[in-house]
Amino acid sequence: MQELLSIESLAERANVWCREHRIAPISGQAGEVVTERNIRFYRTTGLVDAPEGGGYGEKHLLQLIALRILQAQGLPLRRIRELLFGRSLAELREVQKRGVAEARSLASTRTPMPAGDELWRMIPLGDDFLIVSRRGSTISPEQCAAVIRALQPKAKTKPTKGTP
Repeated sequence: MQELLSIESLAERANVWCREHRIAPISGQAGEVVTERNIRFYRTTGLVDAPEGGGYGEKHLLQLIALRILQAQGLPLRRIRELLFGRSLAELREVQKRGVAEARSLASTRTPMPAGDELWRMIPLGDDFLIVSRRGSTISPEQCAAVIRALQPKAKTKPTKGTP
């Protein structure tokens, strides 16, 4: 029989796991620790399933871990929900396993962001890119669309008749 956790215990276990594996959301995207309030919000937005049988179990913990892993990669909650919705226990275990492996391989290549007066902001550009602002600036939807267009691969044009 599966052990059932209170919402407080679920938050604490998720935080302990994240500390042990050095998984944290990208600066400014989310709080550094999972709280009961976060869990309630994640439940209402479909990121974490409702408790079953009066408590939370392994699947809920794995959902929180997967959520934190994807936040550490800078993904917005909308995209995280798309990626995690309906995942089985086995699939969530695989996300956890891959997330830990990826975090270990990236740990040596990451440059910590400076502290101080700087307010770092990550601005997602679709699924592949982020813009990083050192002073918390943002860009308009038009600017965002222009940057995305500029990052798209150029279509090859056919040479016109008479050109080499």
